[in-house]
Amino acid sequence: TCMAMVGKRRLLSTGSQENQYNLIKDRYDGCQIIMGNLEITQIESNWDFSFLKTIREVTGYILIAMNHFEEIPLGQLRVIRGNSLYERRFALSVFFNYPKDGSSGLRQLGLANLTEILQGGVQIINNKYLNYGPWIFWQDIIRDSSAPIAIRLNGDKGQCWDLTKTVCAPQCSGRCFGTSPRDCCHTECAAGCKGPLDVDCFACRLFNDSGACVPHCPQNLIYNKQTFQMETNPNAKYQYGSICVSQCPTHFVVDGSSCVSVCPPGKMEVVREGHRQCELCSGLCPKVCEGTGAEHRQTVDSSNIDSFINCTKIQGSLHFLVTGILGDAFKKIPPLDAKKLEVFHTVREITDILNIQSWPKELNDLSVFSSLTTIQGRSLYKRFSLMVMHIPTLTSLGLRSLQEISDGSVYISQNVKLCYHHTVNWTQLFRGRSVRVNNLSNNKPRAECVAEGHVCDLLCSDSGCWGPGPDQCVSCRNYSRGGTCVSSCNFYAGSVFTSTFLMLRCVACHQECKPQHGKPSCTGPVSSYNYTRTFWPSDLISTLASIWLFSHP
Repeated sequence: TCMAMVGKRRLLSTGSQENQYNLIKDRYDGCQIIMGNLEITQIESNWDFSFLKTIREVTGYILIAMNHFEEIPLGQLRVIRGNSLYERRFALSVFFNYPKDGSSGLRQLGLANLTEILQGGVQIINNKYLNYGPWIFWQDIIRDSSAPIAIRLNGDKGQCWDLTKTVCAPQCSGRCFGTSPRDCCHTECAAGCKGPLDVDCFACRLFNDSGACVPHCPQNLIYNKQTFQMETNPNAKYQYGSICVSQCPTHFVVDGSSCVSVCPPGKMEVVREGHRQCELCSGLCPKVCEGTGAEHRQTVDSSNIDSFINCTKIQGSLHFLVTGILGDAFKKIPPLDAKKLEVFHTVREITDILNIQSWPKELNDLSVFSSLTTIQGRSLYKRFSLMVMHIPTLTSLGLRSLQEISDGSVYISQNVKLCYHHTVNWTQLFRGRSVRVNNLSNNKPRAECVAEGHVCDLLCSDSGCWGPGPDQCVSCRNYSRGGTCVSSCNFYAGSVFTSTFLMLRCVACHQECKPQHGKPSCTGPVSSYNYTRTFWPSDLISTLASIWLFSHP
């Protein structure tokens, strides 16, 4: 099995004739099944294509166009699946295979064993010397009777091969190996057969399971009629193209019962017991985006702001400079709309530094980074990984989720209205053994902040806060509920919250728990912890997992 060349090459040249030929040969030499499309275009010499003789199946389409060779040796090809179609219509497209000047060109398709095109039609046009192929009774090969067949401007009529469908008895649903009603191929066959069984097929309509054609691969779960339960199937297999395999190839990912090249939207790739698989994302799926600081991308500005949509991790740094916020007349970049900065609400991690030297005057905090948990500081500016300077409208930082500064110190200076930063216990955010020396100078004096009431909420712990209110605490004095500090979880007032035994956090009871007045509504976050139900030990793992997740938002 071979993967087709990635991307929509179609009629694009890939360099010299020799390079193009070698690219095709290296990719398809020895292949029997091509996962994707087979495209052979713009080959102007009679190169040796005998390596294509082993191909029995193409899952996408075949495109043969603008070549000068005389024959394409696909004599073993049985089926074209047409999972993708050329121009969204054709499973086989052959055109303009001769030079403008000269008497050479494509004369034979060599598709003597092609007996099934499962989806899509056929296009064979403008092949001046092609005598074999255009005159085939294609309706016998194409499964979809409504698929287009475009045959014109080719060579003289040649001799054709036998039929495999239109000669079958009416009782046959598809192909046959004789004219008798008893000579029908199995319903899972494609391209014909040599007998009536599912192991007699020349190719499979859907899936090949160790030589037998089946409608689907053995599923992961099977029903036990004795226990009336679904159980793990020891003989389960995964769908890999049209083949059932016991393990996905190393460069593929398991998604349910299938082998996929990438996880679909809403899922992310994880490694479980040494195997890569797709799992549903908890919230927004991780998305890594390029940061700023390079010559072509010096600052966040109106020309690149949309590239940060749905980013969860910034690979590199984020710089906010005057030329980004106010615009760059020299580069014809307009000012940045402050509302556009909302895209950073999804960012949870920055691998290098966060450098803010300019900020929209409409904003008085950095709350667009309210989800930011980690600044790694892999590459520092001098010794700093967090810098906020010369922002005259800034009154608080608003970095309510920041939990770690892996390396580097903090530089917060020349922000004349800024308060709260001096309350933060920065030491507990730092990781590693390196000595950190912060510069928190020339901001609003602490005494003035206190006199004006710019102090932490009473529900905040001594670790400080990022701004006003109980949702800006670095940590809570009592309990945390949904990211906001509270005095209690209201165990006895009918509230459906409880505290975990690992962290002082209020965790919602399961939705099936009935609120109890005068007593706790539950003792844990799963349904079996309702006092009206029985505690099942099997829920313990789920409980611990839920508690861990709530403790690591």
